Amino acid sequence: MITINLPNPDRSVSPYQLTGDPIPLTKVKASDFPRIAYAAAHVVADPLAEHDPWLTPAIDWDKTLQFRHRLWDLGLGVAEAMDTAQRGMGLGWAEAQELIRRSQAEARGRTAALIAYGAGTDHLHPGPGVSIDQIIGAYEEQVGFVEAQGGRVILMASRALALAARSPDDYARVYGRILSQVRQPVILHWLGEMFDPALQGYWGDIDHNRAMDVCLEVIATNADKVDGIKISLLSAEKEIAMRRRLPAMVKMYTGDDFNYAQLIAGDEEGHSHALLGIFDAIAPAASAGLAALGRGDTDVFFELLDPTVPLSRHIFAAPTRFYKTGVVFLAYLNGLQDHFTMVGGQQSARSLQHLSELFRLADKARVLGDPDQAARRMRDVLAVHGVAA
Repeated sequence: MITINLPNPDRSVSPYQLTGDPIPLTKVKASDFPRIAYAAAHVVADPLAEHDPWLTPAIDWDKTLQFRHRLWDLGLGVAEAMDTAQRGMGLGWAEAQELIRRSQAEARGRTAALIAYGAGTDHLHPGPGVSIDQIIGAYEEQVGFVEAQGGRVILMASRALALAARSPDDYARVYGRILSQVRQPVILHWLGEMFDPALQGYWGDIDHNRAMDVCLEVIATNADKVDGIKISLLSAEKEIAMRRRLPAMVKMYTGDDFNYAQLIAGDEEGHSHALLGIFDAIAPAASAGLAALGRGDTDVFFELLDPTVPLSRHIFAAPTRFYKTGVVFLAYLNGLQDHFTMVGGQQSARSLQHLSELFRLADKARVLGDPDQAARRMRDVLAVHGVAA
């Protein structure tokens, strides 16, 4: 058995024995799943580039694209250029455009590769002088770019709109204009303020239930242009309530990284599909669990996914916007990139205590694919922080 010394909350260091029981990596097809499942994918930084890490992104395109192929091999779709890719936290629109171009080219080379792309207004700096018309123009530019590449749109929430809107009518105007123009139905994305504080009060109200009424009205008015909505409010109750009020043809994509297992399994009145950042980190478990659900084996589905929920809740703990650090750390532990470096220097956003507990929970969730390699890499990180492992 493998043992590693890990720090504890009381500042002591004690041995931790790994279970050494990873979930096998098995290639499957999306058609094996009873739900549509997107993993919001991270980008791999280039640590050898000569640049200013906090100012200028440097991306390892080969490793970034290899990771997308891994997700496709596991039957998962890719939600590209989203917040998991550090959109708005290090990845700008110029880099997002290059990411979209490259990922779409890779998707064309595969059969039935499921992928959709975030389009928002992040190249428009929010401010008191920004008008609703400018926000519409910014959305039109990004949506137009994605569609010109042949891609499907995920319509991201807008920081500029959250600041500029004076009433729910402004949201109805912006979304109505954009949805009237799209070539194919889009996925809307309601990202809660726990993920991005600048989005507090989205849809014109700080109360999520009243905001939901506005969002549902926008969807009902434009239902033929909405494939589904992903909500990221970390509340199973709110998601289920909204899911039950959606038009019949509009899907709910869970963005709830705290309660995804129960929401995907569903209840007697319906279920959620998935568009999740945590599926980047736990892709083998997500894939195997969804395949089991497709076989009608709900017990195995929960056996595989329930142990990942404590890990996900830890990775997405407040401040939730720093969850990307945990996602990339797991990619490093699993040998999917050769370093623990992130765009914007975001590897420093979580403490050693946080990363140590992440290691324990990832082992218990069976998502450390090569326990020996993961332990070696964890020891390297501990050594940099002055802990003898």
